Amino acid sequence: MVLRRIFVCTAVMLIVLAAPAHAAPAPDVAYVRNGQDCIGPADKSLDAPVRMELDQAHRFATGKDVKVAVIDTGVNEHPRLKGRLEGGGDYVDRSDGRKDCDGHGTEVAGVLAATDIGVAPEATIMAIRQSSDRYEFKGGNPPRKKAGTVQTLAQAIVHAAASGAAVINISVTNCEKPHALSDNDIALRDAIKYAVDAEDAVIVTAAGNLGPTGCAEQNDNLDPENVKVVASPPRFADDVLSVASIGPEGAVSQFSVWGPWVSLAAPGEGIVTLDPAGAGLVDAVVDPESGKPQPIVGTSFASPYVAGVAALVRERFPRLNAREVMARLKATAQHPGNIDGRDHKVGHGMVNPVAALTAVIPAEQPGAVPVRPAPMITVVNAPPAKDWEPILWALGGSGAGFVLLLLTLFVMHTVNRRR
Repeated sequence: MVLRRIFVCTAVMLIVLAAPAHAAPAPDVAYVRNGQDCIGPADKSLDAPVRMELDQAHRFATGKDVKVAVIDTGVNEHPRLKGRLEGGGDYVDRSDGRKDCDGHGTEVAGVLAATDIGVAPEATIMAIRQSSDRYEFKGGNPPRKKAGTVQTLAQAIVHAAASGAAVINISVTNCEKPHALSDNDIALRDAIKYAVDAEDAVIVTAAGNLGPTGCAEQNDNLDPENVKVVASPPRFADDVLSVASIGPEGAVSQFSVWGPWVSLAAPGEGIVTLDPAGAGLVDAVVDPESGKPQPIVGTSFASPYVAGVAALVRERFPRLNAREVMARLKATAQHPGNIDGRDHKVGHGMVNPVAALTAVIPAEQPGAVPVRPAPMITVVNAPPAKDWEPILWALGGSGAGFVLLLLTLFVMHTVNRRR
């Protein structure tokens, strides 16, 4: 036992010694506003609370005292986050993360933790601005039309984990053609591993959306391992929970990107969340290009749903480490009906908040040995051919016996009549 403890401690020390460099958040280049206005108040604000059917889960946990980092476009102050929003830093401009020109990060935070509608309505949100469509850098070659890089995302993950975030939500997905890991990819992978194993943070990320600003193709190959596009950070499936989107009727959303890295699914349509520039709630935002209201949809909002459930689990089961929390969410999900209990569209299935908070997991019990159940293999064979010869002999014998019985009865009847 002593040797085992020494080994574990040594392993942790190695992880800490290999930790990525950690500096205070700051832009890596001088971004400037690109001419787009910051998001304004919604034309139609919903004043009445719209609950998300989480009352049963909130009997067991509400996310109280659990810090969740939202690495996104920043998070604006809002009455439904009052007293629970703290600045975590800014990689776009000189602020502390509590400034959201795009509105996306505030909407994400609302799904996660807003009073009355959030999954974890008492969790603390750490706002970190890492990306923005409203900023650009003209001095590069090529210039950056938007703020945010894989490198600054890695830095933000390290900073969030080192600053005490128990859960980290990343509703930002980079989609590319399949390729070997670049130096930036490796830096992102190492940052994720550091956050999970050295700082004990659960990382939840959006699986990605189809479309001009997302993934250009769907991974609809018969072989899910032979993908057309690779989504990052979801590709690091061993260390993150990657979340697909489910529609109101329980089907996978048409825009949700498939892949072997998908871990879970959660609602990504019919979203009601915070008005990023107002005091109420919204279910649609004005598209900056068309000027028309568009419903709030995307795996970006399925991700904070799962991050919120992770926050609930961390409150209820404080002794579970990050990987055990991830395993619990997968084990208690509503699995798709197939042999493996998962697929490349919804992963292990729809997250189940109540089951995640109440189920007894054998692997968590003291002295339990992790066991990976072998998949059931079912082979359908043709029915065996019948050997008709013995059947015919049996039928023939039965027939002959029946004839003899009739003949005997006839003879006895005739004799009786003559008497």
